[in-house]
Amino acid sequence: MKLAFTASARPEAQEALRRLRHTYGESGEAEADVIVALGGDGHMLDALRKRLKDKKPVYGMNRGTVGFLMNEYAEDGLVERLEKASPIRIRPLIARSETTDGQVVERAFNEVSLLRQSAQSAWLKIIVDGAVRMPELSCDGIMVATPAGSTAYNYSAHGPILPINARLLALTPISAFRPRRWRGALLPHSAQVRIEVIDPERRPVSCSADNLETRNVSAVDIREDSSTSLTLLFDQGHALDERILREQFNV
Repeated sequence: MKLAFTASARPEAQEALRRLRHTYGESGEAEADVIVALGGDGHMLDALRKRLKDKKPVYGMNRGTVGFLMNEYAEDGLVERLEKASPIRIRPLIARSETTDGQVVERAFNEVSLLRQSAQSAWLKIIVDGAVRMPELSCDGIMVATPAGSTAYNYSAHGPILPINARLLALTPISAFRPRRWRGALLPHSAQVRIEVIDPERRPVSCSADNLETRNVSAVDIREDSSTSLTLLFDQGHALDERILREQFNV
């Protein structure tokens, strides 16, 4: 099995990179069968984004902080772990942001979030599949989250946890002020979501696709990229679907 290693800038990730390359060699990403990512969830998202063209499977080991998308770090028996690993297929979201400078297109594996840029609340219009579902939402922001990302920022904002195989998206407000009691919605994975910023000059809003930010957006179109899927590898007994289930029982 040919392996390629990638690591975040954290010292512990860089040290793991050195040790694993010494033990298992380095085939380079072009020749590798599996990409091994060392770091936290942020580095995993970067590693996945780089696989959008070649679709090579990614196996993460936690050398960061949260590491929800990562396996436990261990240097011994890596090839055997990879041979027994369970694959999980995930699909990214596409976010097309309209700004005064033109259109910006990004992909997100966890969530696409819109956030206010100033002390004033954001005013947003929500359109789903061409129909206005909410003419005005006053809030700190809103997000569309995938099942893989539903336990991340979405869960912190009191959004629902989605099973990894659910063909759903979570539309979750962030500190909604009006309508105050609105808690969001579950949408089919095929939904086309458009969020328009009301009065973007007085109430500027940014759009983040995972960890990539676009500022001063006037509207964002969000949908699942149904033509693209990537493979995450997890150790047996620690697959992403099991982790998501555990999160719901706080164990």
